[in-house]
Amino acid sequence: MIRHVVFFSVRDPADLGAVEAGLRILESNPHASRLAVRRNLRRDGLSGEVDLVVYGEFADEAALDAYKAHPTYAASIAAVRPLRDLRIAADFTLD
Repeated sequence: MIRHVVFFSVRDPADLGAVEAGLRILESNPHASRLAVRRNLRRDGLSGEVDLVVYGEFADEAALDAYKAHPTYAASIAAVRPLRDLRIAADFTLD
């Protein structure tokens, strides 16, 4: 199983809701075993740059590739990219 985690920050705090809505488009993508979009709880006093987190679980690399090729992924990018600042992604597996 592949875990896909993406962190986002928003340029203008007034756009936080719009970015969250744009990321939630991904929740209808059928290729993720699990996908969640959540606001950062900001419980870590050493880091506050991240506003939103996308967490996904995928059966394998083919499922992750299919997720990125699905129209919902392009729609989410179109909605979010103009409003976001930071985007950091990481993919990993657990034994």
